[in-house]
Amino acid sequence: MKQRLASLDALRGLTVAGMLLVNDPGSWDHVYPPLEHAAWNGCTPTDLVFPFFLFVMGVSVALAILPRLEQGAAPAVLRNAALWRALRILALGLAINALAAWWLPGRDMRWPGVLQRIAVCFAVVAAMAVYTPKRAWWIAIAALLVGYAILLLAGGTLDQWSNIVDRVDGAVFGHYVWDHNPATGQVHDPEGLLSTLPSIASSLLGLVAGVWLRARKLKVLLVAGVVAVALGWLCSTWLPFNKNLWTPSFVLWTGGWAMLALLACHWLIDLHGWPALGRRFGVNAIAAYAGSELMQVALPALGWQQPIYERGFARWIAPWGGDQLASLAYAVVFVACWWAIVWWMDRRRIYLKL
Repeated sequence: MKQRLASLDALRGLTVAGMLLVNDPGSWDHVYPPLEHAAWNGCTPTDLVFPFFLFVMGVSVALAILPRLEQGAAPAVLRNAALWRALRILALGLAINALAAWWLPGRDMRWPGVLQRIAVCFAVVAAMAVYTPKRAWWIAIAALLVGYAILLLAGGTLDQWSNIVDRVDGAVFGHYVWDHNPATGQVHDPEGLLSTLPSIASSLLGLVAGVWLRARKLKVLLVAGVVAVALGWLCSTWLPFNKNLWTPSFVLWTGGWAMLALLACHWLIDLHGWPALGRRFGVNAIAAYAGSELMQVALPALGWQQPIYERGFARWIAPWGGDQLASLAYAVVFVACWWAIVWWMDRRRIYLKL
């Protein structure tokens, strides 16, 4: 089996396109419910996007690092390359947050973030792929999920602001997080410190799935996906789905659906020749996501975003289609603009790898 699969690039690309779609509405006050994150407990289609990306990253480690290890590459070389890449992704996330704090009025520096979480998960999963046997991955997944569940329950409450995850983030990062309440001093960040632990388990599920995919164990992948979805649903009666806290039920639920999505993409694209929709986003995933984040900062900082939305979308779409449709149209055009960019890059074989 070729180690670069069109299906994996397609799934990664569709995930990135989903990130851009839900992160860039014309107006946050007018978003269709499926394109919003759950207010707290629950899981909307939007909540699947980030765990899917972390899962796909784990699959990529299985397809990119494990073959080189089997071919005799020095573990230290693979480890160092992975760690340096993780550091570059981490630095990019911090740089974008620093630019936002400097350029946008009233915005403070935020230390956690999506790219920072990706960097940590990639570093840990790559190191485990290089240095530990497969059984250790299962032990780590179980330990992370069970240990984190105990930690959440021992924290006394799962309510926003008061749970142990938010309390730890407040102690470590102060108010330099996604959201904070000046009156009470309480803070919240959906990519906080403790909740990164179970997100590592999401990436490890991808690593395991990638091994099955390499070995053509498609029935195993199917059964595992169904079992994970069922276990996640059962666990949700004990610890509810919650993306902000990245609860164990959320890990299993999203990981199971990611396995089934990977299997479907592989069956349709690699085995039956369907077009690899999303591939161009997939081969320049970090470039597209980071570039869109920079645009999220630049457009409002330059005072362009609101006029573009009002004159180009809301003024003529909202009167007959409603504010939500106008907001969605802006997001779709935003994604289409970035598709044109990555299409141009792919045509010229420009692939930005951190």
